[in-house]
Amino acid sequence: MPPPFVYNALPSRVIFGTGTIAHVAREVENLECSRVLVLTTPQQVNQGKAVEELLGDICVGLYTNATMHTPTDITEDAVKAAKELMVDCLVAVGGGSTIGLGKAIALHTDLPQIVIPTTYAGSEATPIIGQTENGLKTTQKTLKVLPEVIIYDVNLTASLPPRMTVTSGVNAIAHAVEALYSQDANPIMDLLAQEGIKNIASALPAIIFETDPELVLQARSNAQYGAWACGTCLGAVGMSLHHKLCHTLGGTFNLPHAETHTVILPHAIAYNAPFATEAIAKVASSLGVTNAAQGIFDLVKRLGAPYSLKELGMREEDLERAADLAAKSPYPNPAPLEKERLLKLLRDAWAGVRPE
Repeated sequence: MPPPFVYNALPSRVIFGTGTIAHVAREVENLECSRVLVLTTPQQVNQGKAVEELLGDICVGLYTNATMHTPTDITEDAVKAAKELMVDCLVAVGGGSTIGLGKAIALHTDLPQIVIPTTYAGSEATPIIGQTENGLKTTQKTLKVLPEVIIYDVNLTASLPPRMTVTSGVNAIAHAVEALYSQDANPIMDLLAQEGIKNIASALPAIIFETDPELVLQARSNAQYGAWACGTCLGAVGMSLHHKLCHTLGGTFNLPHAETHTVILPHAIAYNAPFATEAIAKVASSLGVTNAAQGIFDLVKRLGAPYSLKELGMREEDLERAADLAAKSPYPNPAPLEKERLLKLLRDAWAGVRPE
């Protein structure tokens, strides 16, 4: 018999497949909009221009300054541009940085959003926004920032570089791991979380090592499906220690988002494992291993992704401050938040030590 639970379904339209980007103009029309601002990072301008071409006359602008960790000064500039262009719809093309900017604009303007993800970050499926101001990253949850439409086009992930593929995929797995031991956990999200972990973890080696283009595309499809499942978990239930640490390290020390998730996840699992045995057993089963923390660590290392904070440019002398910040404000987590244990976690992550 399932335990008592509460589940809130989120009102998003999801379109999944290959070549689905061709439907973007139709989706704008379905929202009864006619003045679109396309958003990208400076590195993805060409993908933004491709969407601009598909939209034709209904695209009135291309904003290309989306930035990691969603700094508020960039948001203010983008909101100003949207108002000057009298925009009635946003189309974000890219990963977490671009999707975050679209959400930040929507928070201030209530404009509808169509998101076309090119990574596995999962932010597109959530009503959560993280913003950085004066070196501190804060998050909030509101349906105002939930995208109305998500268009998953597997072809758009084909050019994602190998290292970014792995870190983005592990970033998504982190959402599912924390969903399994969340205080809001429920049977529906448990199923999605396990499905997400299994699909991404099995797809990543094929994406990195397989040479047959058809098999690689199939693996990319499995990874993006898994990313949707993991992102849905992130949007439906609360997160814990892992996400708190990553937001601290990213917002305060400007570490790269997906890479930080990739390094921290095995150590956060090990920290919580004695206090969330059933949830961590589900993670291990989904990975096909006996030890979840070591399974993630070994997968990351085998696929050539970073596995230490030192590699990401974190200074050893900043670890104590990071532990202080992570322990500062109370938040739900299976294991007690003790500064000395958090500091050990960070030291192990900094040195790239395989979890016990």
